[in-house]
Amino acid sequence: MRRTLTRILLLASLAALAACVTINVYFPEAAAQQAAGQFIDKVLGAPAPAAPKEPPPPPPPAQRPAAWLLQLWGVSSAYAQQADITVQTPQIQAIQARMQQRFADSLRPHFDSGALGFTRDGLVAVRDAAAIPLPQRAAVNAAVADENRDREAVYREIALANGHAEWAAQIRATFAQQWIGRARAGWYYQDSNSAWQRK
Repeated sequence: MRRTLTRILLLASLAALAACVTINVYFPEAAAQQAAGQFIDKVLGAPAPAAPKEPPPPPPPAQRPAAWLLQLWGVSSAYAQQADITVQTPQIQAIQARMQQRFADSLRPHFDSGALGFTRDGLVAVRDAAAIPLPQRAAVNAAVADENRDREAVYREIALANGHAEWAAQIRATFAQQWIGRARAGWYYQDSNSAWQRK
């Protein structure tokens, strides 16, 4: 009798544990960095030197469900694999084309002069308005506002295109690092304390 009761309790515990299993899809940082780099290189023009490709890190052990438990419930191991980041939807490509055109036509000369810089949160800011000739200031301010609207939209669109709206903040942070990392010599960017630095 005691042995039967032990088995029942063990089976009930396993059933309760299995019912609590959730499959966490973690943010694929390495894939996001690669996608951001490709996107940014196209916007800025000539690509920066390519970084060596590193394999993506495995998810933390606490988030990795046991394979046997997944198989027990008929869940394919594909759900536990790392997701790729896509930036190839028509909406994202349209935003990228606008950003590329705007950068070439309006923004690049002002990055070169030091008037504009990349912010630490993935946007563009007027760093030194005095470096912009007075007749051009209104147009530059409008271009910066348009650029920031497109940047906000592209971070959101990439998260949505990859089926994870909750990744928008992480995508933005990844892009912010990549914008700064791919800035040309002499361009300005904000460090983690929001202080302007020259590359």
